Amino acid sequence: MVATWILVVIVAVVLLVIYIYNSLIRLRMRVKNAWSQIDVQLKRRYDLIPNLISAVKGYMKHEKGVLEEVTKARTSLISGSMKDKAKASNQITDALKSIFAVAENYPQLKANENFKQLQEELSGTESKIAYARQFYNDSVMSYNESLQVFPKNLFAKLFSFKAEEFFKADGKERGNVKVEF
Repeated sequence: MVATWILVVIVAVVLLVIYIYNSLIRLRMRVKNAWSQIDVQLKRRYDLIPNLISAVKGYMKHEKGVLEEVTKARTSLISGSMKDKAKASNQITDALKSIFAVAENYPQLKANENFKQLQEELSGTESKIAYARQFYNDSVMSYNESLQVFPKNLFAKLFSFKAEEFFKADGKERGNVKVEF
């Protein structure tokens, strides 16, 4: 009889370990999936930017610095760590704001259907990126929280699970947008 109870306890502990381990794996995979969703939207924006630059180039010859900034940030977006991609993404967001602000000075550009369509697509993509960043941070929060609560924290340490970093806006993005012409 005692042997049966010991066996039941051992099976219960093994099942608990399996459950906790699998839940940590699921949360870690959710974080990776969330980052992949950000990557998908960044790739979409990456593909749209050359079209936007082509549409804008003729109108903004003297705004060459803004176009170069977008191109440089776009190039750094395709390689590097998650932190590097986040920084490049923030730089592109700032540069795109500048392009759209400068476009206000060019009525012909503002009226150009190609530019309007690209602006709408990029605005939609920016919204999707913002949503994907929010989903990523929510996933990271759930994952990191589970690494710290008992008894999962014991198993997280045992199986070498590491906390993930949140997607953060840099100091410049936290301030008000200042548009100058």
